[in-house]
Amino acid sequence: MADRHEFALQPSLDWVVRRVGNEQVPVIVIDGVLQNPSELVDYAAEKVAFDQLDDGTGGYPGIRAAAPLNYVHALVTAIDPLMQDVFGLRNVALANAECSFSIVTTPRSQLHPRQCVPHIDTTYPLQFALLHYLCDSRLGGTAFFRQNSTGFESIDEDKIEAFDAAMQSALKRPDRVLDYVAGSDPDYTQTAAFDAAFDRLLIYPSQLLHSGIIPADTDFDNDPRQGRLTANIFVTYARK
Repeated sequence: MADRHEFALQPSLDWVVRRVGNEQVPVIVIDGVLQNPSELVDYAAEKVAFDQLDDGTGGYPGIRAAAPLNYVHALVTAIDPLMQDVFGLRNVALANAECSFSIVTTPRSQLHPRQCVPHIDTTYPLQFALLHYLCDSRLGGTAFFRQNSTGFESIDEDKIEAFDAAMQSALKRPDRVLDYVAGSDPDYTQTAAFDAAFDRLLIYPSQLLHSGIIPADTDFDNDPRQGRLTANIFVTYARK
């Protein structure tokens, strides 16, 4: 018999919206997404091969693997109307959805400086991140930030040059600590934080300045059943 995974969603999804920072950007939180979320963890542990992505240039600090397409399709299809409503999207259509399993595995001593400050995923205004936690609160969460010198909380093409210049200046400070981001510091103010929770989904614009919360006692286990496993979906819309 062929191996088949359905990854069925809960028949109804309960969600809340929190608005973060001075810009009051919506972040959607959904707890309890899948009927059997452990099945998705088992899939990550047994059916895919993870590749090392951290090449020392400041990208994702860990390993990734392809996520199952039927899971991605089911989740994005279900969430699309909610996203369009909460984020005030008008005259748009789904254009693309990319998803991967991710596990943070890079030790603090091996971090690139760019991995030690908050970041954005893109300046494109119609891309959104769906971050599905497949681990529990012991493994951190996600925080959002304001860049103090510019006041920026989300970055578009008009802001990117000033944002990059301020980031480079921050990284050159002699007292800058090269570690995973942990709350506010002289260069960045944390505007909100969301704990990881098993089968919790966060949805936010990819332009929003953010960082993973990596607790001090994290052991960077690369086992999907033990490590900081998430499914990361980037959903892109296009104007009609």
